[in-house]
Amino acid sequence: MTSPPVIDVDRLDVKYGDFHAVRSLSFQVRRGEFYALLGTNGAGKTSTLETIEGHRVPTSGTVRVLGHSPADRAAVRPRMGIMLQESGFSPDLTVRESVRLIGELTQRTDRVERVLGIVDLTRKANTKVSHLSGGEKRRLDFATAVYGTPELVFLDEPTTGLDVQSRDALWDAVDKLREDGSTIVLTTHYLEEAQQRADRVGLMHRGTFHREGTVAELTRTLPAMIRFALPPSAPALPLPGKRESDGKFLIETHRLQKDMAVLLRWAEDHAVELQELQAGPTRLDDVFRAIDD
Repeated sequence: MTSPPVIDVDRLDVKYGDFHAVRSLSFQVRRGEFYALLGTNGAGKTSTLETIEGHRVPTSGTVRVLGHSPADRAAVRPRMGIMLQESGFSPDLTVRESVRLIGELTQRTDRVERVLGIVDLTRKANTKVSHLSGGEKRRLDFATAVYGTPELVFLDEPTTGLDVQSRDALWDAVDKLREDGSTIVLTTHYLEEAQQRADRVGLMHRGTFHREGTVAELTRTLPAMIRFALPPSAPALPLPGKRESDGKFLIETHRLQKDMAVLLRWAEDHAVELQELQAGPTRLDDVFRAIDD
């Protein structure tokens, strides 16, 4: 028997006066899924998330989170962790006090020391929030979101301001959450994070979905790319291509494997070196660029 969705959005509309921020949006997030909700600027992503998280009342439509209305805070909040872009912690509280306070407010139980260990803030436990660096504050944001291992975790730009080691540690912690059965909803401007990790992506534009599906489903709508440089003496290419502004050649293809074989055979037959050769499927950022404003 299929379990009910963790998030169920049905014909959601959000308006601010005459401005229609979200337009009849419908989608679901399944239990244990890693779902990336992405969007162009002004696409309505923030309004959608705020409604799902219970911070905003929809103009029309229905939203169910863990089987309840987001407005039912007693039923939903203890089971949901939220990492906002900016936390707004009191600067006079210590790191330990901030984590403990979130636990009390959300009614989740955990050990503060365990959570601080996950984000490498144990040595900062007695440091006031005002004395933390930007990266340390982001790690504190993450700690409070995952306190108590909630069933549903929202990560809003989670790696902004983090160094490489902190970023890797955060994703290791997210992987552990998923192993424990948590559902993850990610929003990020680092599209490679969504490309590498998301089970599915909802790509918003002008208040609704431009596309939704797996990364493979979204990227296969555009051709794959083959890029390379050629010596001036090279003969004509065996495939249609164009020279880019940097002098390299670009071949766009929906038959990447076959056309790569043709190109490599041509290069071998003519003793031509394909310099700086790169080939691969379309990336999510290419899908973004293809959106018609």
